[in-house]
Amino acid sequence: MVKSNDNFFEKVYAIAKQIPFGKVTSYGAIAKALGTARSARMVGWAMNAAHNLEDVPAHRVVNRKGLLTGKHHFDGTNLMQQLLESEGMVVVNNQIIDFEMHFWEPEMSV
Repeated sequence: MVKSNDNFFEKVYAIAKQIPFGKVTSYGAIAKALGTARSARMVGWAMNAAHNLEDVPAHRVVNRKGLLTGKHHFDGTNLMQQLLESEGMVVVNNQIIDFEMHFWEPEMSV
């Protein structure tokens, strides 16, 4: 049986896979690109479900202020932060420093 969210989640993952190395985007930006600007929370649910998908860079999706709100879905205490720092970002108190410089705006798709 296919869940109704499966297609939406796949669209979210398709956008997340496009986020360039060293860049991040937000749940709301992905929702906007999908034409569902009011569904940032649903994008969050999709990203939470992506923790076992190695080809989806879930660590590159943060909240609109650059906070690592999804970090508890990653194995290890600071894995999300470590992954972002390995891509050149500085994270202090669970927030990306110079967030605007690292922000990537997804194109409208689908």
